[in-house]
Amino acid sequence: MSPSARRRRRRKSALERAAEPGGPYAAETPRPKVGETRPAETQPPVAQPPVAQPPVAQPPVAEVPVAEPGSAYLAEAPRPKIGDTRPARPQPAPPHQSAAQPGVAQPPVAEPGSAYLAEAPRPKIGDTRPARPQPAPAQQVPARPGAAQPGAAQPGGAAPGERAGSSQGSGPGRSRSRRRGSRGRGERSGADAGAITKIDETGTGAAGDGRTGRAGRTVAVGARQAAGAGDGVATEPSSRAAGTGRSRRRGGAERGGRPLGRYLMCVHVRPHATQIAVLEGRTLVEHSVAWASDASTQIDGNIYRGRVQNVLPGMEAAFVDIGTPKNAVLYRGDVRYDLDDIETPSGSSPRIEEVLRPGQSIVCQVTKNPIGAKGARLTQEVSLPGRFVVMVPGSSAFGISKRLDDAERRRLRRIVQEVRPKGHGLIVRTAAEGASLEELRHDVDRLVEQWNAIEAEAKRSQAAALLYKEPDMAVRLVREELNRDYRGVVVDDPELYAEVRDYVEGVNPELAERVEFYDTEAEGLPIFERFHVHEQLHKALDRKVWLPSGGSLVIERTEALTVIDVNTGKNVGKSNLEETVFRNNLEAAEEVARQLRLRDIGGIIVIDFIDMEIRDNREKVVAALRSALARDKTRTQVFDISELGLVEMTRKRVSEGLVESLSSTCAVCGGRGIVLDESLL
Repeated sequence: MSPSARRRRRRKSALERAAEPGGPYAAETPRPKVGETRPAETQPPVAQPPVAQPPVAQPPVAEVPVAEPGSAYLAEAPRPKIGDTRPARPQPAPPHQSAAQPGVAQPPVAEPGSAYLAEAPRPKIGDTRPARPQPAPAQQVPARPGAAQPGAAQPGGAAPGERAGSSQGSGPGRSRSRRRGSRGRGERSGADAGAITKIDETGTGAAGDGRTGRAGRTVAVGARQAAGAGDGVATEPSSRAAGTGRSRRRGGAERGGRPLGRYLMCVHVRPHATQIAVLEGRTLVEHSVAWASDASTQIDGNIYRGRVQNVLPGMEAAFVDIGTPKNAVLYRGDVRYDLDDIETPSGSSPRIEEVLRPGQSIVCQVTKNPIGAKGARLTQEVSLPGRFVVMVPGSSAFGISKRLDDAERRRLRRIVQEVRPKGHGLIVRTAAEGASLEELRHDVDRLVEQWNAIEAEAKRSQAAALLYKEPDMAVRLVREELNRDYRGVVVDDPELYAEVRDYVEGVNPELAERVEFYDTEAEGLPIFERFHVHEQLHKALDRKVWLPSGGSLVIERTEALTVIDVNTGKNVGKSNLEETVFRNNLEAAEEVARQLRLRDIGGIIVIDFIDMEIRDNREKVVAALRSALARDKTRTQVFDISELGLVEMTRKRVSEGLVESLSSTCAVCGGRGIVLDESLL
C-alpha cells in the first residue's frame, strides 16, 4: 500500500471515530426539562462533509441559570400566613431558563430573603386564609457589578414601595393589602384602613372611597340613632317602637326625633281672619281663609231645623229658611220620605209637592256654602263625620273607602259588623287604615251620643235654629286631612293651638305630637314668612304663571267657565318643534293641576294646550294631567284632548276661590277691568 493510500485511510478512520456518539462531531440531543421524566429522543447522526475540519470551540455565551429543584433561581412559593394550615400553591418555574456553564459570570442569586425574590405579602394578625399565590417575574435581568438593585433592602431603611414604620410588607407588584370584613372583595391600603378605624370610633359616617367595613357601618348608624341627628335614616322613638306595628304605621316615620311627611299645615291667626296654608315640601298647594264675619256664609256641615217657605214644582226644589240671610235650596233628589205616609201610584216616585208643603219643619244639613247670589244647598241625608267613620242616622248605608287595599277592606268589614249601631249607617273613611276594634268602637259611640243630643235639641226647637255647628276651619281641616303624610301642624295662636291639640289627642293620640306652637316673638319672623308662604301667595294671585322652562300660563275666569292658555314664551327648545311643544305641555299639565288646587277653581275649565301633531304625545299630556289631579281631594273629571288641542274638564265648586276670598269688586269698573270714556257716550 502506498504512503498516500495509508494517509487517506487514517484520515477516514479519524472522521468515523469523531462522528461516533460522544465525539466532537456527534449530533447533540436536547436536554430534558426540569422535572421531565420522559427519556430524550435520540437524534440520528448528521452526515458530515468528506473534508475533515478541526472542531470549533464554542464561544463563552452567558446563559441564565437553570431553575432546578433546590436552586436559588427557583421561584419561591409565598410564605404562609399566621395560622394558615393549608399548603401554599406551588409556583411555576420562570420560562426560557437554561443550565449554567462553568466559567461564565452568573447574575446574583435570588436566595430566600434576597431583593430579587418576589416576596409574598406578609399575613395579617388573626388572618386564617391562605395568601394568594404571587407569580414570579417573567424574566430576570442580570445584575451589574456595583449597581443598586431595585427593590433591594437598603441598609438602615425600608425597601422601596414599603412605608416606613408600616407593619405590612409590600413587594414590587403588590402595594395594597386586603382588609378582612371590607365590602366585597376589594383591597384597601394602610391609609384607608386607618380612616376606617377613625370612622368606627367616631361613628360619623363613611369616608374615603365608601367601602367601609360592616362593623364600622353598624357603629356609625348606631351613633346617629343615639345622637338623634340622622342623615336619611328613618328611626322610631323607643316608646313608639315598643308599640304595635299598627300604631307605628298610623303614627308615621321619624328622622332624628322629628316626624317625616309630605305635607305641612301652617295656621296664621289674625284679629279679623284665620289663614291656613298647606305646603307640599316647600311648595304652596292649598290656601283657605276664614273670616270672623263668615258665621252666615261658612256653614258647610252645619245641621239646622228649618222651615219650608215655598215649593216650586217646575224647579223640583223647595226653599227653606234656616236662619241665614238667604233661604237655602233643597232639591227633589235630597228629600227623604216614608212611602207609607205618601199616597202615590205604584211604581212611580212621588213629586216634591207631595212630600213637602209650605210651613213644614224639617231637619236638614248644609252640603254647600252660599256662593255669590246663590243660597246654600241642603240635604235631608244627615251625616256626622268622625275620625275613622261617618255615621248616617236613620239609614242602612254601609261602605268602605275605595282607597284602601282589599285585605284592609276585609279586615275593616269584619270590625264594622261588630260596632255598627242599630238603625244607623256607617261609612268607613280612609283614615281608618290600621285602626283597632277599640278605636272604631270609641269613635262610633261618640257619634251616637252626638246624634242623640241633636235629636233632643230638634224636639225642643220650634222655629228655624242651629242644631249642630262644625268646628273652626283649622280643626275641621285637621279632622279631614291630618294623617301620617303630614309632618306637622304649626299654629301661631295659643288658644287655637290648645283647641287643635286637644282635638287630636282625643281622636288620634299618635299624631298629637305633630301639632306644634309657633312663637312669633321667639322666631323673629311671622309664620308665613318663615315657611315662604307670603311670596308664593302673591304669585298665585297673578294672571300669568311662568313655567320652569320659560313657558307660561294665562288664567282667565268668566261667569260660565275658566280658560287656561298655554304658551311657549321664552322656551325655544333644543331638538325640534314637536319635542319643544311636547315638553312645554307636560310642564303646563303639572302646573295647571297645582294652580286649580291652589286657587280653588271650580266649574267648567277649558285648557288650550299648544297643538301637537303626534297622537301619542297628546295622550301622554292628558295622562300627566290626570296623574297630577289625582292628588286633589276635590272631585274632577277630565276628557280627552281634542284635535284643536283643547282639554275640557270639570272640578267641583266648593268655595268662591282664592282671588275672590282675598279681593273685593272694584267700585269704579264694577269688576270689568275697564273704565268707559263717558265723554263719548
